[in-house]
Amino acid sequence: MSRRYTSFIRSLCLALIFSLGPLIVANYVLENFAHQQAADEARAIGNRMITRAELTINEVVLGLQGLKSDGDVTCRRSHLVRLNELVEASAYIEGVGIAATTGEAMCIVPSGSSRSKTMLPPYEEGDPLIGIGMGDGSYEGIKSAVISLRLENNWRLFATVSPLALRLDPGPSYLRSSMRSVLRLGPETVWATIGQLKPSEARQINDLITQTSLSSWYPVSVTVEVDPDAAMQLVTRLQIITAIVCVAGAVLFLLIAVWISWQPDSETEDEFVSAIRNNEFIPYYQPVIDIETGVLQGCEVLMRWRRPSGEMVSPGQFMTYAETSGHIFEMTRRLMVQTLDDLGDLYEKTPDLKISINLFAGHFKNRQIIEDVQDIYGDSPIALEQVVLEVTERQPLHDINAAKKIIAEFQSMGVRIALDDVGTGHGGLAYLQKLGMDIVKIDKMFVDPLGQETSTARIADAIVELAENLGMGIIAEGVETYDQILHLRRLGVTAAQGYIFAAPLPAEEFLKLANDLEEGRRNVVAELDRRYQNQTPDAQETVEDAAVS
Repeated sequence: MSRRYTSFIRSLCLALIFSLGPLIVANYVLENFAHQQAADEARAIGNRMITRAELTINEVVLGLQGLKSDGDVTCRRSHLVRLNELVEASAYIEGVGIAATTGEAMCIVPSGSSRSKTMLPPYEEGDPLIGIGMGDGSYEGIKSAVISLRLENNWRLFATVSPLALRLDPGPSYLRSSMRSVLRLGPETVWATIGQLKPSEARQINDLITQTSLSSWYPVSVTVEVDPDAAMQLVTRLQIITAIVCVAGAVLFLLIAVWISWQPDSETEDEFVSAIRNNEFIPYYQPVIDIETGVLQGCEVLMRWRRPSGEMVSPGQFMTYAETSGHIFEMTRRLMVQTLDDLGDLYEKTPDLKISINLFAGHFKNRQIIEDVQDIYGDSPIALEQVVLEVTERQPLHDINAAKKIIAEFQSMGVRIALDDVGTGHGGLAYLQKLGMDIVKIDKMFVDPLGQETSTARIADAIVELAENLGMGIIAEGVETYDQILHLRRLGVTAAQGYIFAAPLPAEEFLKLANDLEEGRRNVVAELDRRYQNQTPDAQETVEDAAVS
């Protein structure tokens, strides 16, 4: 992997770390904060309920003690008046009465304030002076209470307390629908249940935020439970803002890092220059075959980077940098020189063979490429008439007029010009008409669907027809199946290259294949014809099974 891609991946990983790291930490902090706030709210609600319960009990007990301190307490009319005065003086006392030792009410004011004559449990020796129990009334989950004070004769003064005495602010709005407060008398008797708790499906009861408050004076306790998911509503906006900030920061960091990583730093530059000087960029040759006869027509030269370690680097990992940095010019020169060393003898004895060299848009800005081709091939075993220069349509030629002059000069030298990647890029028919190409190369994109009833498949038919009308040669690229060969034959295309014939080969392997083909020891087309002559197109193997090298 190139340093550029390594730097990009490293930048991507750092961006993820710098975004996810703070996001995870921030969410952890916010979650703890929200849960702590919910716990504090629950504790405060519990304390308020305990305080209200204590004040209510104290108020009633003091009132009952006042009645007791006035002397004998009986059900005589004069005493009932005093009991009624206590009821009228308190906002929460619904009724006051006297119960016998059996617990039955002997009298009660106001009359009818209780539905049951049995107000208290029977008296037993050792019962506390003050008793607290539950009545049979309730309101919004709060039960009425019965508070009693024992007299000297073991009768008991009692008061019924309205449920409204314990009505409180239910707490902050974001918790109300997911919070429950339970006021208990003793360990089990429930005095009040305020709120309904429905834990989310992902939560168990043990996961609830729970706070318990105890009374210092009476056997009263409050348990407040809160769903943690509801508590998180407090920081939802902060979480969203945090996420946006972290993601924005990560994207900014990534953009900066990628921009920096794609700049030609000195280390990358030094490595690339060293690779050029050490001739690490080498030619691979993909044969061009006559699909009717199996005769070798030539080859396309493809650049590969072979590091000193033997690692092969594909063009996609270095070609963009080579072009943007300007190194492509020297790399192309060295590649052409190397083709003389590799293929000079073969091409000198086989003058019909063609060799295709890929150029890019920058080569057509001035005459330097003309001088390079003339210097290298002008007086060499590979004649200028055997040279084909491929112009890719994927990159725009910014100065069409300059390119047209350069192409015309090449053609006057005997060099042929091919338009590569036809139909995939910028020029299209304009390049064919304005630049005066000699050869059209059908891109693999349009070869793949041959034989199918698709619009893409019909493009190949149109390209062939156009090229024939303009008197241009045709080469099909990326041929991988025998069915494609048959369809190309039907279209009248005779030259093709692709993995079904051979992959791009190092010089030694290409020379061996070329010699075998030239001397008749092999015929790749005949081999394919024999292999598939009894098979239907649906049964044909793909390039992985059919390719020969």
